[in-house]
Amino acid sequence: MGQRRQQRMEQPGLPGLETLGDRAIVAGVDEVGRGALFGPVVASAVILSVASHDQLLAAGVTDSKQLSAAQRTVLAQEIRAIAVSCQIGYASVREIDRLNILQASLLAMKRAIGRLQPVPTLCLIDGNQRIPGLSVPQQTLIKGDQQSLAIAAASIVAKVWRDELISRLAPKYPEYHLARNKGYGTKAHRQALLLYGPTPYHRQSFSPCKPNLAPDPPSQLVLE
Repeated sequence: MGQRRQQRMEQPGLPGLETLGDRAIVAGVDEVGRGALFGPVVASAVILSVASHDQLLAAGVTDSKQLSAAQRTVLAQEIRAIAVSCQIGYASVREIDRLNILQASLLAMKRAIGRLQPVPTLCLIDGNQRIPGLSVPQQTLIKGDQQSLAIAAASIVAKVWRDELISRLAPKYPEYHLARNKGYGTKAHRQALLLYGPTPYHRQSFSPCKPNLAPDPPSQLVLE
C-alpha cells in the first residue's frame, strides 16, 4: 500500500471531524451480503485507537474486496484483538423480504453500532445512505473502505463473519454450492434454484428465488 493511500485512510478529511478533537470516538461501519440470494445481510462497526492504525496498515488492512479469503481471516482476528470495540449486526432473510434489502442493510448497521462500547461520537458509514433513527452523529463516505481505515476494518470483519456463517449452513443445503459461492447468485446457484426451489434461507423477494414454494424463513439464525 503506497504512502498516499496510507495517509488518506488515516486522515479521511471529513467535514466536522476536526471539530471533535481529542474527544472523538470514531466508528467505521460497513455491510456485506447485499447482493446475495441466500442468508442475512451482515454489518460490522469498528472503533480503532490512533495507536492501532500503523499496526493495521502494516498488516495490510484495506478494502476487503482486494484481499483473499485467507488474508481476510488473518486480518479479522488481528482487528478484533486490537480494536477498542468491534461488533456485528445482521438483518435476517425475513427482514430483508419484509423491508427490502436497502432498509435491511441499514438496520444491520444500526444494530452493530448499538452494540459498541464506548458509544461513538461519530459513525463513518460506507456508501451514500444515512441510517434512519441513529442516535449518534453520522457521516456517509462513498467508497469509504478505500478512505477510512476503520471502515476497511469493518468490511473485513463483516465479510469473514458472514462467510463463516454461510459455510456452516452449506452442509444442510449441498445442492446450492454455498461453500463456494457464499450465497451469491453464481450460475450453479441459480441452476440449483430452478431445480430445487428456494430454501428457508433464500431471499424470496429476490427474483431468482421465486416462485416461493419454501416455508417461512426463520426470524433468527442459530449462530452457535
